[in-house]
Amino acid sequence: MSDTTFITRVILKNYKSIVSCDVSLGPLTFLVGPNGSGKSNFLDALHFVADALRTTLSQAISSRNGFPRIVSRHSNDNWFSIRLEFTVDDDTTGYYAFSIEGQLPSGFSVRDEEYVLTSKDGTTKAYFKLHNGILSTSELVAPAIVSTERLYLVPASSLPAFQPVYEALFNMGFYNFNLAKMRALEQPETSSLLESDASNIAAVFSKISNNQRAKERIKAYLAVILPELKEIGVIEIPPLKVLSFRQLVSGTVKDFFLSSLSDGVLRAFGILVALFQGNNGKSSRVKLVGIEEPELAIHPSTMTVILDSLREGSTYKQVIVTSHSPDLIDDKDFDPHTVLAVVAEDGITKIGHLDEVSLSAIHDHLYTTGELLRLNQLTPALSNLADQGDRR
Repeated sequence: MSDTTFITRVILKNYKSIVSCDVSLGPLTFLVGPNGSGKSNFLDALHFVADALRTTLSQAISSRNGFPRIVSRHSNDNWFSIRLEFTVDDDTTGYYAFSIEGQLPSGFSVRDEEYVLTSKDGTTKAYFKLHNGILSTSELVAPAIVSTERLYLVPASSLPAFQPVYEALFNMGFYNFNLAKMRALEQPETSSLLESDASNIAAVFSKISNNQRAKERIKAYLAVILPELKEIGVIEIPPLKVLSFRQLVSGTVKDFFLSSLSDGVLRAFGILVALFQGNNGKSSRVKLVGIEEPELAIHPSTMTVILDSLREGSTYKQVIVTSHSPDLIDDKDFDPHTVLAVVAEDGITKIGHLDEVSLSAIHDHLYTTGELLRLNQLTPALSNLADQGDRR
């Protein structure tokens, strides 16, 4: 099986409750911890990158209620930084990083921004570095710096050296499903990327339906949760697309719509569409998806279906999940190395892979990963915590 890991390492400084964070990621990663520990803030940092590339820095910041709400209140610094290390292919790795500084009275500017591609032998293939408005780059012809209030990767994406990673970051999807918007009739649109609230789920599923295997996998998983399900179809009511869920009820086949589905079935459907969108063969143009608390409204008896779908989804694209549910990870075959434990100490989020005590208890079959979570004993390794000092 090919490794679908796109982002291999995330380093955050001063982002919301995360003063400092340095973690590695795999094809499937579970951010696990209690409510309020800061799991969503980690995922939001990645979402911020996608938002800033799709729209503008100003919109990405204002949608998070302004710069002061982003920079950590536990730090004396007036800046935050994000560094993403990634794999492009078997021969190419790299990183993209930037830091944003607050400007009085309510502004901000890009203090630093770097993009570096490196070959397997350590040779730099392409780069740009921006510091205090001064640009250096490997490219003979490069776009001019338009503004320190805009990420330079946006205009630089017109160059072949920077375009593939820009597209991969641009197309990252992050999901916290809004069931009311999912049930509402959609306005016609052409985006093939599922919106964060899944409000365009009918249009996206319509595109997925062009891939028969992807459509059948979604139907197969959903049929375990909804045994009466016979078919998922798309009905054209120009200019709208409406989803139809054909079910066998008392010996009669009837069509039901999103408005009739239970919360649990609707959320499961949203998860499946997020996981299988953009697939083409054994790859996907959507390189990463993050899903908030997939266990919400899902009956514990069908939690294995969600876990299996996350595992299969991670064979097409990188998947990051936040969860506080022991039921989701309470599986004898669950790999504890896919877990990042999240804790909050005095309001500061600390994130790391499981410590040796937790791993030993799981490997020795003393406890499952879910049982340790129930006991509040999933603990990040001490080395991770030491690297994530208070800095207050």
